[in-house]
Amino acid sequence: MRLCIVSETWSPEINGVAHTLSRLHQELSRQGVCVDVIRPKPRVEGKAPDVQHELQVNRLAVPGYTEVQVGLTRPSTLSRFWRQHRPDVIYLATQGPLGWAARHAALQLNIPLVAGWHTNFDHYCHDYGVPWLASATRRYLRYFHNGCELTLVPTQLQAETLSQQGIRNVHVMSRGIEGERFSPTYRDTGLRQQWGVSAHQPVALYVGRLALEKNLTLLQETLQAMREVRPDMAQVIVGDGPARAQLEKALPEAHFTGFVEKHELARHYASADLFVFPSLSETWGNVVAEAMASGLAVVAYRHAASAELIQNGHNGITVTPDDSEAFRQAAVELCQHPADYARIGRVARLRALEQSWSGIADQFMQYLNQAQEAHHASTPACRIRSS
Repeated sequence: MRLCIVSETWSPEINGVAHTLSRLHQELSRQGVCVDVIRPKPRVEGKAPDVQHELQVNRLAVPGYTEVQVGLTRPSTLSRFWRQHRPDVIYLATQGPLGWAARHAALQLNIPLVAGWHTNFDHYCHDYGVPWLASATRRYLRYFHNGCELTLVPTQLQAETLSQQGIRNVHVMSRGIEGERFSPTYRDTGLRQQWGVSAHQPVALYVGRLALEKNLTLLQETLQAMREVRPDMAQVIVGDGPARAQLEKALPEAHFTGFVEKHELARHYASADLFVFPSLSETWGNVVAEAMASGLAVVAYRHAASAELIQNGHNGITVTPDDSEAFRQAAVELCQHPADYARIGRVARLRALEQSWSGIADQFMQYLNQAQEAHHASTPACRIRSS
């Protein structure tokens, strides 16, 4: 099989989408699948490693959020590429301008399409002060996804939500975790000393982009409340983004690391004790599974990966989405009981290890084959391409 992945982001960029696609690519390559990539030109020139063919298109940084970029190109450019390297199926990991151009070109060339739901764009409308755009965004997304054979989402709840919104043929494809890479064995006394903590001092950790959609006000309030009952608790924030300066001012006692390279990230997880994650913008949230695999007790909303992986009180703590008071109380309560968060962290790792990337890749292959079969079984005249 030849698969072409269309994405706004690719490894070594640091984000959940790039990580997911990188792991799928690695597993599919082991199965003998030829993978091509279409993406915006990277900031650091170079080709994507281990792909068969690659097309880099013009990039445009999102205003006010330069870490995020979109790809810009004409459908005809993509058509020429696919005539030279025709894929058996195309996976669209973006619904932005690049994804739209790819969808248009693929339909003209009669190539099967599978779309992934990696970003909650309608949620972002509320985070960035344009809630009136949410309805139009949902209509666009429905039209976009109903032009594909399948839409893959990471959770059952997301599948039910999109189906209720009129998106057809939605299927669940979860996410994996690298249990050998994220492990409590990477706990590092030297790193904790850099944070200024002793062997028995607790460390509360956050990992993720520092941007409005991550619910950083609640993160700030929660960490402050935890410090009130545990004055010796250290706070470590891994990540970067447009809201970093504001958060640094609000939490002067916290350690801000900026982005951490992949090989260093495991040490940061394993050297902490609790993981605090108040975001509701994720479709999955790889950091939750990474924290669990690292043996951390996670406090999160019952949403995305947390809803799928955490049994409340057993292998993590979850609360009803948008109940900020319950979130703060849960974190404050847990941080006062070291034996509880240590026990929860041990059980969390066992649950995370059930999410193997090899199994996820096998499921992905089944969906790609299913899309091909559905495409070839239908005729252009009866194919419904819009909502």
